[in-house]
Amino acid sequence: MVDFEVFAAILSASRYRYIIFQDHPFSTGEVIKHILCCFDYFGGVPKEMVIDQDRLLVVSENAGDIIYTADFQYFIQEQDIAMYVCRKADPQSKGKVENLIKYVKHNFLTIRDFACIKRASEELASWLKRRANGKISQATGQIPALLIVSERKKLRPVSPSIFRKNSLQMRETRNVNEKGCISVLACNYQLPLSYQKKTVEIYQTKEQLFIFDAYSGKEMISYRLCPIPGKTISKREFKREKEKTMGELKTSVLEMFNEESWQVFCQKNFQRFSRYCRDQSLEAKRYFAKQNIQREILQEALGFCLENDTLSFANLKDTYDYFRQKPTMILKEIPVLSRQGRPVSVKVHQRSVAAYAKLLKRQVAR
Repeated sequence: MVDFEVFAAILSASRYRYIIFQDHPFSTGEVIKHILCCFDYFGGVPKEMVIDQDRLLVVSENAGDIIYTADFQYFIQEQDIAMYVCRKADPQSKGKVENLIKYVKHNFLTIRDFACIKRASEELASWLKRRANGKISQATGQIPALLIVSERKKLRPVSPSIFRKNSLQMRETRNVNEKGCISVLACNYQLPLSYQKKTVEIYQTKEQLFIFDAYSGKEMISYRLCPIPGKTISKREFKREKEKTMGELKTSVLEMFNEESWQVFCQKNFQRFSRYCRDQSLEAKRYFAKQNIQREILQEALGFCLENDTLSFANLKDTYDYFRQKPTMILKEIPVLSRQGRPVSVKVHQRSVAAYAKLLKRQVAR
């Protein structure tokens, strides 16, 4: 007979039960996934969840000050669940689930022998539907499968969770545009350039966005969801042309214009920014791979940048924009007002020192 680890959950009002077997010890991540499957089975999420002080979920408890494990803390915040952690030796709060464990052991496992976990799980699902949830409960005097219908009205829908991102459930498809971006909640998220005009799959939680390859199912990238509509969120490595070698990139930039000043500027740029040639080449293509570049203004901007030793393509772009938008300034001569006549001399009355001494004497006398 195979040894089983048992995960059990029960709804307090209807006594609707959920049980799952596992042939190895639980981890925190597995417990969270079982809780999510339990919510799916129940048909929603309750407002409050009662748990025991299990080390996989609770680190410590001191007079009501409870510290959860990191993953479980994230999970309860993600699903917005109020928690009630049972005290040790508190049968009033955890008696329901302990009785359920005894019920499974005495009414299901003691009279059956299983060679594998798969067979046990199949029979357990049938037993849950037929017996555990299909017969009258001694606590309520009613059938849990009937009571759950009214209780489901009080449950909240299950939110997407980061802990089931690898599941195919609740994934959506997105088409990648010609710039290598997908649109999610009015924001654009950058993908590798090799995915231009292709289809990918996404899984979205309240805070995170996960993007998967549509054919292999492999996770490509994850982003934190941006709350500001209209923004483009990207990562630096996706802007780089990794398919071309460094020599091919330099050649493609040099061939953009035939002017000697462009060739000199590019060679000095590659020498100055030798560690960032890919990034500089990308900026050159983004700024100057256009049909409406005015060659005369570009020559003027190149001459200015070479003279002042500002050799990045970003500086060249700013200089080009300045010369292209520079207004024609007409300097007008400001007339100088000539003095007419001499200034009038003003005679200032001067008092004697005796007057001030007299005032001081009066002040002292008071």
